[in-house]
Amino acid sequence: MPHPRLGRAVIAGVLVSLLLPAAALAQDGPSIGDLADQLNVTWVIVAAVLVMFMQAGFALLEIGFSRGKNVGAVVAKILMNFSIASIVYWAVGFAIAFGGGAKLAGDSGFFFSFGHTINAGSFVEGQITGSTAAFFFFQFVFCAVSLAIVWGTTLERIKLIAYPIYAVVFAAVIYPLVSHWIWGGGWLASVGNGMQDFAGSTIVHLTGATGALAALLLLGPRKGKYAPNGKPRAIPGHNMPLFGLGVLILWLGWFGFNPGSTLGTADNRFAEIVVVTNLAAAAGVIGAGATIYLLQKKLDVGMVGNGAIAALVAITAPSGYVEFWAAPIIGLVAGIIVVFAVLAIDKRIDDPVGALSAHGVAGIWGTLACGLFTSTRLAKYNGIGDPGLFYSGSFKQLGVQAVGVAAAFTLVFVLSMITFGSIKALFGLRVSEDEEDAGLDISEHGMYGYPEQFIPTPELEGYGALSSRPYAPAAPAPTSQEVPA
Repeated sequence: MPHPRLGRAVIAGVLVSLLLPAAALAQDGPSIGDLADQLNVTWVIVAAVLVMFMQAGFALLEIGFSRGKNVGAVVAKILMNFSIASIVYWAVGFAIAFGGGAKLAGDSGFFFSFGHTINAGSFVEGQITGSTAAFFFFQFVFCAVSLAIVWGTTLERIKLIAYPIYAVVFAAVIYPLVSHWIWGGGWLASVGNGMQDFAGSTIVHLTGATGALAALLLLGPRKGKYAPNGKPRAIPGHNMPLFGLGVLILWLGWFGFNPGSTLGTADNRFAEIVVVTNLAAAAGVIGAGATIYLLQKKLDVGMVGNGAIAALVAITAPSGYVEFWAAPIIGLVAGIIVVFAVLAIDKRIDDPVGALSAHGVAGIWGTLACGLFTSTRLAKYNGIGDPGLFYSGSFKQLGVQAVGVAAAFTLVFVLSMITFGSIKALFGLRVSEDEEDAGLDISEHGMYGYPEQFIPTPELEGYGALSSRPYAPAAPAPTSQEVPA
């Protein structure tokens, strides 16, 4: 039997061996500051992943608003544009957006890599802690969201070639310039005490919608959209459940979009912005639902969904600047506005998903709302701009916001018109009538998204309607109903 003293010695030795590494870790481990930086980086990456997941929301929303013969084309478009933008923003876009504090554009950080220096005066140099790579990825997914907004308006008739060309120009030049002017130390950051756009009502959403407007003016409406007398006809989407799921995914993604723009967890501000974002979105649904019901005596699904999106777009700019009480007001107004904007725009321009209204008009409203609702506390906390009219009694910040909207719209519209005009002249922007009748799935990609609905199945010959369906169906006859969204 072992001696008792030997047993105590073994136990003491084990305890010493366990305590020594812990003491060394306490002495040589990361500092509180390092741990804070790591926590901030973790939050920024989590938020960026939520924003990336919004691509799935855009895909489902657009698929839901498309006819069955065009659903596969949406998948190809989403994957292609996200991938092209990934490479181009890394190589060029990030440098122009954040590579120095010049007034018009950044000039350093091209082909961004670990350890790269960025010229003095940049937003990155002065305010980003932890990993610049995390900030880069966060900014890229914002660019990808803005690009995705462009294409929903062009459903069912645009040529595939337009995607890669415009994606390169957009990710390299158009989006980065607007981003630099407001977020990267550019000239709009020094108008007054600075333009307020916390998470991108103008930078992301108005930019995407403005590019879409340029495309639509050159592209024209879908075949059969307008009657000979000019009255719009409904071309209903094929799947409202998918549309609804897309809206909910976008709503979820916005909790990365707005709160993630804190770029850290200090003072738990990101949690307050979660609440602000959700209050606005809920009010947008109520505002749009009530408005369309009063107008048409029906609770239109498309309008209700667009009410949520419009409110989320509107609260994006003021989300870091307004108190809780202002969020439902901003969202409610956005929900009301989007209904009237969709109905008005549809009379002249064929926008199948209502993006010009939900991202463009609502983006303008949200940006201007900073000039009304920004609180004294949060203007001081962020160090950008001045309190809004309802706190200061001054129109100063509202004027700054209006200048920013006008400048961003003008830049994006001109550059987008030049780009799409060049594509139209060199390659053509629109598919042929036969290709449009057949659907972009088969004419542009060689396979239907729902092949069993369109391609005859030999083993079912003689067993029902499937055996007699044509390979390339004609477009369904449009009705005289108004388009809901």
